[in-house]
Amino acid sequence: MVDNIRMEHNISIQRCCKLVLLHKSVFYYKAKGSRNDDLLRMRMNEIAAVRVRYGFWRIHILLRREGFMDNHKRMYRVYCEEGLNLRGKRPKRNRSAAHRQPSQGNASSLHECRSMDFVCDQFYNGNRFRALTVADNFSRECLAIQAG
Repeated sequence: MVDNIRMEHNISIQRCCKLVLLHKSVFYYKAKGSRNDDLLRMRMNEIAAVRVRYGFWRIHILLRREGFMDNHKRMYRVYCEEGLNLRGKRPKRNRSAAHRQPSQGNASSLHECRSMDFVCDQFYNGNRFRALTVADNFSRECLAIQAG
């Protein structure tokens, strides 16, 4: 863009950069070729396969000891791109579900499967009472209530 304006209006680079609000260093910047991370990726995958529970920082330290002098940001980018991230702990929403027993199946006819539960309520004067209820799972009908 700067070159086009410069050639079209025959003005200096410095003046053209000021015109388009661009610093001169950006105009003169030459991009370096991107580094090849294949060796780093290969060694990181080998360590992660052998040491399954090692996280990023342990792998980073091992690679440093082996002579890879890349900084932690570059190594972490490669680590994430390779999909080596470890899940630290199970999410809370799944914690209780992991310990539950699988259901035995839904009832398909009357009196096939029943459930019982304690329920608690209180009177207008504050006295509380509990009741044991037995319900049929298919019809959702309460078969018995035993108040105590």
